[in-house]
Amino acid sequence: MAEIVANLSLASGLAGDRLRHGERQRPEAISDTIPTLNVKQEPPMTPRRFAQVDVFTDQRYLGNPLAVVLDGTGLSTAQLQAFTNWTNLSEATFVLPPTQPEADYAVRIFCPGRELPFAGHPTLGTCHAWLEAGGVPKGQDVVQECGVGLVKIKRDGRRLAFAAPPLRRGGPLDEADLQLISRGLGIARGDILHHSWCDNGPQWRGVMLASAEQVLALQPDAQLLQGLDIGLVGPRGKVGVVGAHAAGDAQFEVRAFFPGNNGLCEDPVTGSLNAAVAQWLIGAGLAPSSYVASQGTVLDRRGRVHLNQDDAGQVWVGGDSVTCISGTVLA
Repeated sequence: MAEIVANLSLASGLAGDRLRHGERQRPEAISDTIPTLNVKQEPPMTPRRFAQVDVFTDQRYLGNPLAVVLDGTGLSTAQLQAFTNWTNLSEATFVLPPTQPEADYAVRIFCPGRELPFAGHPTLGTCHAWLEAGGVPKGQDVVQECGVGLVKIKRDGRRLAFAAPPLRRGGPLDEADLQLISRGLGIARGDILHHSWCDNGPQWRGVMLASAEQVLALQPDAQLLQGLDIGLVGPRGKVGVVGAHAAGDAQFEVRAFFPGNNGLCEDPVTGSLNAAVAQWLIGAGLAPSSYVASQGTVLDRRGRVHLNQDDAGQVWVGGDSVTCISGTVLA
């Protein structure tokens, strides 16, 4: 702007000199000296239906939020990733036409920095938004097409449930893991009553304490648990903690800690962890075949995850969802 003002002043001075010497001023003389301003034009964007959904809760703003773009057609992977990063949420999903005849819709799931083949709360939240927007499934159940293939979603009134994926790794944790986890959680090693790998993609390590009260009282040491991410006990360093409630609508309290972009994070409600924990606890006889887990209590959330093992041995992970924002976005 200073350069433009200087050029205008210079042009005005030259014009005055010419007038004083009897020269006729050309109308374009001043404009010739003004530099051209290059204004970058934004590419045209399309209004797209959008919903922000709270998952694993029946009360708005007390679950795990998810951004759902109900028509992602024509957007590049870079555009999907950029939009996800902009939302500042743990995940965003983009609904697309299915490519497989059995599917009702296809979805791409993104978290900040990368695309995910599957995730629990995005699956339930996307299905909720799709149904609420007028989607009609071909059969009794909804079939979602995503990176892991076809995922069946059962409907029980407004509650939805997905089939828990099989564990990639189970069995007890190494003692070195347990020593580090106990120090990171600020508890004695003996406070960990049971433990298991809960790896169904995300490499969760599950530990069970004596009570829900003990789980809620944890004050993890971010520096110690963050160390898990640099290879002391594994490449991702995700730790899930569970403890039984003595009374109330939930039988277990769950907390999930993982290293995020800005240090240790706690997830409000976690579908993948609860799926794996249910397979572990039910399989080991530590939980009944049907129970409710609460999560997010310390974060002032009211997450409720409904776990059920059917007669065929399949564990289903269910929860309510509520829409908090509905409208359009430009993308």
